Amino acid sequence: MTINFIDLKAQYQQIKSDVDRRIHAVLDHGQYIMGPEVFELEEKLASYVGAKHCISASSGTDTLMIAMMALGIGPGDEVITTPFTFIATGEMIALLGAKPVFVDIDPATCNIDPSKIGAAITSRTRAIMPVSLYGQCADFDAINAIAEKYGIPVIEDGAQSFGATYKGKKSCSLSTIGSTSFFPSKPLGCYGDGGALFTNDDHLAKAMREIRVHGQDRRYHHPRIGINGRLDTIQAAVLLAKIEIFPAEVESRGEIGARYSELLSKIPGVVTPYIEPFNTSVYAQYTVQVENREEVLKKLKDAGIPTAVHYPVPLHLQPAFSGLGQGEGSFPVAESMAKKVMSLPMYPFMDEDTRTRIVSAMQEALG
Repeated sequence: MTINFIDLKAQYQQIKSDVDRRIHAVLDHGQYIMGPEVFELEEKLASYVGAKHCISASSGTDTLMIAMMALGIGPGDEVITTPFTFIATGEMIALLGAKPVFVDIDPATCNIDPSKIGAAITSRTRAIMPVSLYGQCADFDAINAIAEKYGIPVIEDGAQSFGATYKGKKSCSLSTIGSTSFFPSKPLGCYGDGGALFTNDDHLAKAMREIRVHGQDRRYHHPRIGINGRLDTIQAAVLLAKIEIFPAEVESRGEIGARYSELLSKIPGVVTPYIEPFNTSVYAQYTVQVENREEVLKKLKDAGIPTAVHYPVPLHLQPAFSGLGQGEGSFPVAESMAKKVMSLPMYPFMDEDTRTRIVSAMQEALG
């Protein structure tokens, strides 16, 4: 039996009739750009998150750029973020001409360490961008308190945490702006690229809506510079079908993650994910830590178990950011985690036999 890292085919079979019906509705009306499904989806997403505004967009990368553009971030500005994330987080800061200012992570959660943020703030700091990694929100009470003290907005990069909660509130409703991704492998994914922004601020919502359509507030009138950042109507249709089963999938992800941890914590040499007691996780990745990672990965591959590493090289050590002059030793916790973390197959409704086979392979690999 082949084990998939994620199983989108099985998910599609569950919702095939609804997905097909909604896609055909778009094909019938022909409004492929900014069709009615886009606005229906935005209403449903805003309601789900508990935010006043949802602005859908072309990807979870573009959403970060749109958020920063709405805040007026540009050349000479600084944005504080984590070095332990996918490159899109730092990339969009640099692409706007701003400087990513990295802060090391909490070794327990792998999210940005709030206690280190204050020391990184300068007169040029224009935003703090925490990443809610692996499906668990960062510590937003602590982060927001620092931001409020200095009058700095906070953008949550919630590409991996959509559906998770922090102290009873949903990811993407926890800060000035929430951003998420609908890349196919995300907890809520479409069948291409997609993303969304969330805010309670009317002015920021207006700005972000304009930025995603070339800075346009009405046809051929452009009060600001924008980008082509719209979500395709067909992707909105797919998401409308998926959001119907999403709450059940979130619950299932939590149960599977907890069961994984229960079984894997009995194996010497495996550090399972730590979830804060006030958080829930959607386990966008189920990521453990091992000391002899390369050996373990090879043994799992030989056993037919797919794996991934999120992430093997922290951003400050990427060649693209070499100009920042931050070499080995600059962020020791992130560097240490980058050598240990590995992700196991994770998707809703994973059956017990599959999970047992994965855990058994881990036990043999570490035996």
